[in-house]
Amino acid sequence: MSDPAASSYAVLAEVVRSGFTESVHYGSAVGLDPSGHAEVALGPVDAPVLPRSSTKPFQALACLTAGAALAGPRLAIAAGSHTGEDFHVRVTGEILADYGLGFDALACPPSWPEDQATAHALIRQGLGPTRERMNCSGKHAAMLAASVANDWDVRSYLSAEHPLQQKVRSVTEELAGEKAAHVAVDGCGAPLFGLSLTGLARAVRALVTAAPGSGPRQVADAMRTHPEYVGGTGHQNTELMRALPGALVKGGAEGVLVVALGSGHAVAVKVVDGSPRATTAVALAVLRRMGVDVSGAEEFERVDVLGGGVPVGRIVTPLRSPR
Repeated sequence: MSDPAASSYAVLAEVVRSGFTESVHYGSAVGLDPSGHAEVALGPVDAPVLPRSSTKPFQALACLTAGAALAGPRLAIAAGSHTGEDFHVRVTGEILADYGLGFDALACPPSWPEDQATAHALIRQGLGPTRERMNCSGKHAAMLAASVANDWDVRSYLSAEHPLQQKVRSVTEELAGEKAAHVAVDGCGAPLFGLSLTGLARAVRALVTAAPGSGPRQVADAMRTHPEYVGGTGHQNTELMRALPGALVKGGAEGVLVVALGSGHAVAVKVVDGSPRATTAVALAVLRRMGVDVSGAEEFERVDVLGGGVPVGRIVTPLRSPR
């Protein structure tokens, strides 16, 4: 990477196979305490990153406050990266139908569902990739709903200049307490606004600490109440939210993860090589370092390295040490 901050990246995790350190994951991690102070800061946490799908809760908030009728599972899937199961497709379709639209209005690319059982079932039926099975289709449905609610053009809803995307930018910047550092195009085609890792942590923390009933809190509560719509069957974000009651968890591509707790603690992680395999363990290690009890999520702290189908090592997070 041609990044001036590259030399300051921290070692977040080491892959140890049969007693040999095989790989090292470098990156940045920031942990905010209940007051919003950065109690843990590893690597260049004030350098911009692309938050990828970790920004979906902010996009969902923009859609909600723009007038889209979203609540419960519908709001959770708008903020999620679902695995393309049938119940995800059903709720996505319901959002669109309420605004007179069908799956053909979605501008996200066609995709196989991430849930393997569902993908195999579709293959047996002779079916192929579709837009509604794409993990971002819930978000796109919400964006279309907000556009119809405001009589905005639905064909150009992914343009960075579209009124909805300008609102997404404004909401994101307000939550993060900083201006977007870069504008990119995400994998699903939506505009993506770069933030510092600290700003990303501030933004997700703002959702869980907002007043009950407010827009930000509605997003946080929907995600935490309906975690199966944020991910899906067996999805790590979904299962971690179930293991840590009150936690909001949202991963993003290229090694990004945010976790915010009802206590006001928040963590944002960015692994520079883009691998997500250690992000959850790293986030939990940061929470432990801040003195947070994460004992209910111990299974997520252990990431085994396999050899011949059995554990022969593990991914070690040097951060996991007592305060």
